Amino acid sequence: MTIVRNEVRRGTYLDSVALMRLARELTAMPDVEDAGLMIGTPANREILREAGVLAAAGEAAGPGDLIVAVRAKTEAAATGAIARARQLLEARRASSGIGDGGNAWQPRTLRSGLETMPDANLALISVPGDFAAAEARKALDRGLNVMIFSDNVALADEVALKREARERGLLLMGPDCGTAIIAGLPLGFANAVPRGDIGIIGASGTGIQEVSCLIARAGRGISHAIGTGGRDLKAEVGGITTLMAIDLLEADPATKHIVLISKPPAEAVAQAVLERVGRVTKPFTICFLGSGDLKLPRNAQAATTLEAAARLAGGGQVANIAGQPTAAPKGAVLCGLFSGGTLCAEGQVIARQQGVTVTSNAPITGVAKLAAGGHKLIDLGDDEFTRGRPHPMLEPAVRDQPLREAAARSDVAVILIDVVLGFGAHADPAAQLAAVVLGLPRKPAIVASVTGTDADPQNYTRQVAKLKAAGIEVAASNAAATRRALALIGVGGG
Repeated sequence: MTIVRNEVRRGTYLDSVALMRLARELTAMPDVEDAGLMIGTPANREILREAGVLAAAGEAAGPGDLIVAVRAKTEAAATGAIARARQLLEARRASSGIGDGGNAWQPRTLRSGLETMPDANLALISVPGDFAAAEARKALDRGLNVMIFSDNVALADEVALKREARERGLLLMGPDCGTAIIAGLPLGFANAVPRGDIGIIGASGTGIQEVSCLIARAGRGISHAIGTGGRDLKAEVGGITTLMAIDLLEADPATKHIVLISKPPAEAVAQAVLERVGRVTKPFTICFLGSGDLKLPRNAQAATTLEAAARLAGGGQVANIAGQPTAAPKGAVLCGLFSGGTLCAEGQVIARQQGVTVTSNAPITGVAKLAAGGHKLIDLGDDEFTRGRPHPMLEPAVRDQPLREAAARSDVAVILIDVVLGFGAHADPAAQLAAVVLGLPRKPAIVASVTGTDADPQNYTRQVAKLKAAGIEVAASNAAATRRALALIGVGGG
């Protein structure tokens, strides 16, 4: 007998990471088969429906409501799980400072936030994608620059918002802008890096993180890092934010060198961007990952990897901190499980440069089964995997099951992992990963990179030490980790 129970809490919002952690606690209760806590958007209701935990009450929920959904073996277990969810939600509400349970007043609207901080000039939007465009437009109407952290925003909305921002002389970063550093202030998934004279423009959050951290560990610093959102260089958007960011960094006296990071842009957009670069007197490093030969202006140099971009911009080489080399059977399968989309793309570029065919995003279940057909590098932070789930940089447990499945296969010789630190990321991702690895019945070679600095909340050096203690080989960069993983299957020189 299976019992499905839903409870809908009207007008309640919590971020997906908090909700996932609450759901995991409910699922661990005796006789509870599955649980989900999600905001009642149509997409989330579909996820709960597919999981077999949506009942009539949840079907009637609106996009401003929270659905608590439980499937259990007994009526008592279902009732107990719902009661426990109420307790956990009330405890979170009391500790948040909202309402009667807390002492610290927190603004609930953009208007009340501006009343608290009348001199603010930037709004960070982090709400479900269905609502992000409306909130961004409110911010633009109030004369604010905007960073849209939210993903799953319609492309048409992005184009309209960016055109409106440009007309108003305001910068709009995103949607799906995971990282920015403005005048030393880290936003989103940014790292603690020193101030310096290198500016970064990135259509990739983890690309900005990797380059800024490698520059920092080489002893240099960042003036500003402006995120554009992953679709800015598509033909439909036309590079609006990228071009505005070039204008801003050109005018900034603290910026002496500019790094531009992206996956391959649309051809017409690339031409427009490079033409604009050529009219700047400052030197550029251009890293369009996976692009062919680029006809660059005289003030620009090309980098084929993020590691190379950091080296060319920073003028230094990051020392390798790899541990003892790991033995692995040559000629077997490589499986990469990434939390950073651009780090995954960089790994794919390096593999293909060395003649290795890799495939990418596949359904999150059965990752290892699919890896048996060939080498696979998968971005677990891609939108198709994060609908209704937290990003793996926020909750690294998202990677646990794919990792176990990959390790269980006899033909998977090497697993490649990225660990990304910084503000907003999980408090101790290395410990989470190490615990899973230590519990694996079969242990293939595991190679990792760590994106971060010692000034990050998680501390780069301590994270590296935890990974090494679990038998994980750590390389100095994502590119170095990829080359090492390929060497372990008999490709390249490590």
